[in-house]
Amino acid sequence: MASRPPTTESVSPPAGRSLDDRMTERAEAVLARHSQKRGLARILPFLGPAVIASIAYMDPGNFATNIQGGAQFGYALLWVILAANLMAMLIQNLSAKLGIATGKNLPETIRERWPRPVVWLYWVQAEIVAMATDLAEFLGAAVAIQLLTGLPLIWGAGVTAALTFWLLTIQRRGFRPLELVIGGFVSVIGVAYLTQFVVARPALADLGRGFIPSFQGVDSVYLAVGIIGATVMPHVIYLHSALTQGRVPTRNDDEKVRLSRLNRVDVIASMGLAGLINMSMLAVAAATFYGKGVENAGDLETAYRTLTPLLGPAAATAFAIALLASGLSSSAVGTMAGQVIMQGFVNFSIPLWLRRTITMLPAFIVILLGLNPTDVLVLSQVILSFGVPFALIPLLLFTARRDVMGVLTGRPLVSGLGWVFASIIIGLNVYLLWGAFTS
Repeated sequence: MASRPPTTESVSPPAGRSLDDRMTERAEAVLARHSQKRGLARILPFLGPAVIASIAYMDPGNFATNIQGGAQFGYALLWVILAANLMAMLIQNLSAKLGIATGKNLPETIRERWPRPVVWLYWVQAEIVAMATDLAEFLGAAVAIQLLTGLPLIWGAGVTAALTFWLLTIQRRGFRPLELVIGGFVSVIGVAYLTQFVVARPALADLGRGFIPSFQGVDSVYLAVGIIGATVMPHVIYLHSALTQGRVPTRNDDEKVRLSRLNRVDVIASMGLAGLINMSMLAVAAATFYGKGVENAGDLETAYRTLTPLLGPAAATAFAIALLASGLSSSAVGTMAGQVIMQGFVNFSIPLWLRRTITMLPAFIVILLGLNPTDVLVLSQVILSFGVPFALIPLLLFTARRDVMGVLTGRPLVSGLGWVFASIIIGLNVYLLWGAFTS
């Protein structure tokens, strides 16, 4: 590879340079060991891809499954969220490493190395999963607008459509401005649920017991699969590899290794925060609704209406604001993932506005048919869980191959853990189907 002149930070960047250019220069200086930055300033240029990926772990599907889990089974499924989040950290780190090592995203790698019929099969199922994802995200934002403004749900969907179109325009300014906006949404969700957690005051002893693995019948397994589907997201496994491919250029294997280590900080911090928010969702629902005789407490609208008399209007408003931030940001991220899926698998792309228009149609159909949004959200998360193995298996196969990953080839222990996680997810799905057909 052609050598580049050493990157230094002593020269001020020319006026008018984009944020992407400035942050990339700082990242290159750190990788080349020319940077004098320390602490957060040193790792800041590498933060962002996992922040975007993490919003998919806090989308409205998480709200629906976590609230239903807490309302129906108390704290009993907290261990599922913890386990799913640990899986997410490993999986998203592998996806990011694939992009760094190969300069290609996962769909592109599958297209280049697998037979064409398999690639087309993968593309079709990935598009179905992406549409299920977008359905949950879009409906969640529409419900939040209805709760905050009193508008009919169909009008809430219209406002959601306009806002998500606006969000997608930010991507034209570069990936780092979008990362900052998504990070802002994550902060809003975090503050909102910290407020609710403090007001709800979950019992610490009950919280501790919730981390002991157990199930309470087929219904709890159904929700557990939904929680995993809402936490380990197939479309964001594909997307994360695209977010890191070429984001920070590397000149040699040493720089790839350093970049991968710094990227791991991004993954652990972002996914760790997402996990805490998810556990807070379930804990607040358990403390507020479980055993209180609240009918249909798992329903998003019922949860909002019931929060006011139980915890006060501030908690209810925080809930709706968090749901809106989640729906808008995750919908934009889902549209990005859909573009990566199509372009990667079949080497074809359509304008983002057209994809956004097509993928929001199922949400309008659900609303016009009068279906319960929360029921549709939970069902969509189960569909997502069935799509996880399709993304996870090739990721594990490719990241264990030295001819693909080079110096970033996954260690046997990491690959082994990945296969254990994949087996757990597939096993839960099989058990869910067995219970559904024999009950």
